[in-house]
Formats: sequence, C-alpha cells, structure tokens
Amino acid sequence: MTVIRLREIDHLVLRVRDLPRMLDFYVGVLGCAVERRLDDIGLVQLRAGRSLIDLVPVDSELGRAGGAAPGAEGRNLDHFCLRVEAFDEAALREHLRLHGIAMASARQRYGAEGMGPSVYVDDPEGNVVELKGPPVA
Repeated sequence: MTVIRLREIDHLVLRVRDLPRMLDFYVGVLGCAVERRLDDIGLVQLRAGRSLIDLVPVDSELGRAGGAAPGAEGRNLDHFCLRVEAFDEAALREHLRLHGIAMASARQRYGAEGMGPSVYVDDPEGNVVELKGPPVA
C-alpha cells in the first residue's frame, strides 16, 4: 500500500538578490499573481496556476538563514518547469521579446503529462525556467 501519492509540484522557493526585478519577471512577464507577502520575515508568495513560487530576498531574516546568495557558481536550483495551458511558439516568442527575454526554438520534451513542446528561459537572476505546453496526442 502506498502511503504517499504525489500529484504535482506544490511550491518551490527561490532565494533572490533583487526582489523588484524578480517580481517584474514572474508577475509582469509570466503572469503570476502575488498571493501573500510576509515582509517582516522576507517572503513573497506568487500564485503560478495551482502551484506557488516563493521569493525570499537573501538579505531578509528568512534569506539570511539560507547562506550565500545564488549565483553562477552556487545555484539553489537547476531549473523548474511551469506547465502552460496553450503553447503558441510564435506568440510566446513575441511576448518574451517585448520583455527583452531571448527564447530558443521549442523542442519536444518529456514531463509529468508526457511529451510536449517546451522552451527554457532565464529569469533576471539566472534561474532556468522551463515553459511546457500540453502533451502531444
């Protein structure tokens, strides 16, 4: 009997150096919404569909508990994947271009729902975000 049945990513936590730039990216570019702020300890929780992305400034109470700031030689995360409802490569490329974000060509990659189109982009602090479309039939 399986006691734990995993369904999806609930949340992930990114330790950040520049909170305003990260909010511009996750809210302004990717369309997340600020769900909750606990500024006294240093936590901003963003709604990303059914999941959360927590941003923790490295100079906050909570952030200082995590050690050195993220960087090219000390990432806190390789990448994470956000499932997008529709995947129009041309429209996605244009949207990202308008925000100064480069995008390589989409490729078919395997994810929680099977093979489907995806692209990788970098957020302002170098975290790799995979944007993944629906599975192919």
